[in-house]
Amino acid sequence: MFLKSDKMLIDAKIQRFCDARIPEHIRDKVRLLHRWRGNSVTLIETRPYFQDHSRWTECPIAKFTYTPTTKKWTLYCPNRNGAFRVYGKIRPAADIQALLDEVNHDSTHIFWG
Repeated sequence: MFLKSDKMLIDAKIQRFCDARIPEHIRDKVRLLHRWRGNSVTLIETRPYFQDHSRWTECPIAKFTYTPTTKKWTLYCPNRNGAFRVYGKIRPAADIQALLDEVNHDSTHIFWG
């Protein structure tokens, strides 16, 4: 697991990524958020439900999992059923920023379509 200070730094880095990816003026139409579960954090795109704009739908974009023994992050992409599989275009990295950059550039169009 992480030290609390390490998790806070990683959380801030991911939040900056989310904020930069979705301009503030369209956040009433689309948002990017992240959720922690143990050593994993999932990026989720949310949009208002088309029949009821008070409800928001969620679509997983990517998952990052930290392995304490290697001290590296691994990037996962969702398949068509929403299950995650290892994204093979980049190796696990000690700094999650390299994986965030890969998601942002998305050369395979697997994350952003």
